[in-house]
Amino acid sequence: MSFSEETLDLIAQGKIDEAHKKFAWALRKDDDDTLYSLAEELYSYGLSTWAKRTYTKLLERYPDEDSLRTALADIAIGEGNDDEALNYLASIQPTSPAYLEALLVAADLYQTQGMFDVSEQKLLTAASLAPDESVIQFALGELYFNTKQYTKAIGCYLDLIKQGILNLSQVNLVQRLGLSYAGAGRFEQALGYLEQIHDDQLDNDTLFQLAFTQLQLDRVDDAERNFKKLIDKDSSYGTAYPYLAQIQEDKGDLAQALRTYEEGLAVDEYNTNLYRKTVEIALKLGKTALAEKLLRQALEQDPQNMTLVVQLSNLLVELKKDMENIQLLKQYLGDDEVDPQLYWNLGRVYARQDQLALAEENYDAARTYLGQQDDFTYDAAFFYRNVGRCDDALECINAYLQRHPNDSTMLDLQDQLMYE
Repeated sequence: MSFSEETLDLIAQGKIDEAHKKFAWALRKDDDDTLYSLAEELYSYGLSTWAKRTYTKLLERYPDEDSLRTALADIAIGEGNDDEALNYLASIQPTSPAYLEALLVAADLYQTQGMFDVSEQKLLTAASLAPDESVIQFALGELYFNTKQYTKAIGCYLDLIKQGILNLSQVNLVQRLGLSYAGAGRFEQALGYLEQIHDDQLDNDTLFQLAFTQLQLDRVDDAERNFKKLIDKDSSYGTAYPYLAQIQEDKGDLAQALRTYEEGLAVDEYNTNLYRKTVEIALKLGKTALAEKLLRQALEQDPQNMTLVVQLSNLLVELKKDMENIQLLKQYLGDDEVDPQLYWNLGRVYARQDQLALAEENYDAARTYLGQQDDFTYDAAFFYRNVGRCDDALECINAYLQRHPNDSTMLDLQDQLMYE
């Protein structure tokens, strides 16, 4: 048994210290072919430092063997030593037998650096040199898929499937093609491929995409079943809950939709959009205490989310929790990004508390932005009438009647003010 074989045997037994001693003897005593095989095995075991020492020793003996440089570049990429990898690759010339492999390693390196255009050019160059090489076509497909260039990915995967290649590097190409069609918005084609995938090969992301695609094609029952299946399979898959809840809401099952939204929040507790939807359903079901609780929890996590602030303030207006509303809104008024709805809400609160000067101030501030909004102009007309500002009331009435000329309440109020 060679020292290399003894090294690998000891590694398999978990005797790393003893293996390291044998490895030192292997570098000194074993022939070059044996060392090359050893380097490959060491790399497959994840012992990149040992593999690097072996390849480096071989490169010292065979400085013109560029395949050793590509192997060392690959190890350097794995270790995060990008400059070292580039130095190895830069010395490999287009005339070298290892040039094609070097292009693939370089493409991988540039992808890790986020330089996707450069990576693409490397792969296209490789494809021009070896147009029938499936590994290159697959690498291009994966690049396009991972950068969401789904139309280009479709072409690559289709070519491979037409060659009878359905799996490569442990990737299901039928699955990839279906996901690419879905990503490109071509849902009918996507469904044709996604439905071919057996249950035991459906990973969570693909199952989600299958359900989402069915939903886009109005196959609601199938989508609902698969979203439920996904959640049963992996309850932590937070993205599925809003879609399932929306289906249940659309079917009129608000109680079940609320339960689904709450289950989603238990998984994705920092999703403010999920809080917002849960609150909407809670309010439809008259569960105002739950809605208030959820809104306060959401604002603790995202205090600058103006949509949530407006939702909570509107709810507090409805519940007549005026002092709590004032305390809430004072935190936000004066901010350049404030929603004008908050001025209106504060105006209503102060009016209800008979603090009319403050109420006027906030109605006026809201009117600057909401002067053409139906709900505001309707309410403001009565407010301005009640505080004796008849001209302002008439302006609000006229703005409202432009859009609702037959509203009897506003017409009566207009007549009253015109004759006062």
